[in-house]
Amino acid sequence: METFDVTNNYLLINQETERIQFRKIDMTDFNTWLRFFKDPSSFEHWHEDREEPETECSNWYKKQFNRYTTGLGGMNALIEKTTGKLIGHGGLLVQTVDGIVELEVGYSLLPEFRNRGYATEAARKCKDYAFENKLAESLISIISLTNKPSANVAMKNGMYPEKQTIYNNNQVTIFRIYKHEWETEHRASYKKKP
Repeated sequence: METFDVTNNYLLINQETERIQFRKIDMTDFNTWLRFFKDPSSFEHWHEDREEPETECSNWYKKQFNRYTTGLGGMNALIEKTTGKLIGHGGLLVQTVDGIVELEVGYSLLPEFRNRGYATEAARKCKDYAFENKLAESLISIISLTNKPSANVAMKNGMYPEKQTIYNNNQVTIFRIYKHEWETEHRASYKKKP
């Protein structure tokens, strides 16, 4: 059983990739992120009762702020460097799956920023950050059985499908990568560099 950091060092504050800056979420992003909840494609793979988009968005922010204050990780705002626009959210989330506490790499993008490689870029940064900072011995992503785009992101992030289970009343695949696999991957990539 892994132990997790209650000081919430899971947040990728002041981290960045080639195209993305990570920062804490902020209520000033509410109207932009509301578009996510207004677009039916955001939930085509996740089945649960839905409320009005404004209520869904408000509840999402409450959940993230609760994660921030209770040491359960949380989503970071993903900001496109060239425009300063909010493109989505990504982060490390403490989750309980089949009674086991796990650290998940999570990601969600606004519809207009999908299929541009941003989710993969953010997910890889979350993975690297978690392993570089010794936050867990393995990481998972929880993905609906029908969500092929998210499954592709997980596989591009070096994860493999480990098992199928039920999570929040949805059939999901648990994708996983272990720290020792990440270390092997990193050693191989360093050898390729001139």
